[in-house]
Amino acid sequence: MPQRSARCQWGCVAPPDGLWACRAGLVPPGSSREQLLYAKKLYDSAFHPDSGEKMNLIGRMSFQVPGGMALTGCMLQFYRTVPAVVFWQWVNQSFNAIVNYTNRNAASPISLRQIGVAYVMATGTALATAVGLNLYTKRAPPLLARWVPFAAVAAANCVNIPMMRQQEIINGVTVTDEDNNELGRSRRAAAKGIAQVVVSRIRDQGLPHLVILPIIMERLEKFPFMQRIRVLHGPLQVLLCGGFLLFMVPAACALFPQRCSLALADLELELRESIVAKHGDKVPYVYFNKGL
Repeated sequence: MPQRSARCQWGCVAPPDGLWACRAGLVPPGSSREQLLYAKKLYDSAFHPDSGEKMNLIGRMSFQVPGGMALTGCMLQFYRTVPAVVFWQWVNQSFNAIVNYTNRNAASPISLRQIGVAYVMATGTALATAVGLNLYTKRAPPLLARWVPFAAVAAANCVNIPMMRQQEIINGVTVTDEDNNELGRSRRAAAKGIAQVVVSRIRDQGLPHLVILPIIMERLEKFPFMQRIRVLHGPLQVLLCGGFLLFMVPAACALFPQRCSLALADLELELRESIVAKHGDKVPYVYFNKGL
């Protein structure tokens, strides 16, 4: 089992190998609070808050802008034919599966079989939605066809995230008090955390560029100069997606706090009674990592 990280007086997370001595209060000479907080930001962006393990590069939130802009731009550009829709939705869902697995609550392990089932179901949902709507919108206004990727991505997120994190729903997630003392496991907390992740992914990481950008491109393509540079429409959409994601990925992550809270009254009866028996009314709220 990987060693869990600890926090120092500055709020910094210290990795297991002792790279930062701030856990013991041994701040390097000449280090300012700003430097320590910057080091904390770098560490938090690369290491999982539950396990302390280094996250793979593709699955990190810091990779969402370069990775997401390329995939989204291609989905918006190549939406006219079924083979193109199938290919880019498959690539996008493969990318999303890596992101969802990387940013899960690592305190709830998931087997390779469960990962495979989640991946197949999410990809199948996205492909069925995209291909079905693509065929349905053949005679519809062009703008409706451009919105097919959003519908497919939204539908897949509703399947991909809960399936990839199904162990949290089945076994619950670890909940703690305000001082990080473990109190037990809650399935209701898991459901709340996963629901918030789904909403933030669809609202902030899907809705703006997959809905607004098609409207922009539909209007731009009517200008004569845009009709002369059709070969640049794809790169232009990728750049515009990057502009949207540059602001919307941080907004999506900030929509709900990663350290989520749940009122004691909303917990399962058995867990609630256990907490009350041990701590009385000193724990009005419990806290847990909802993931990203």
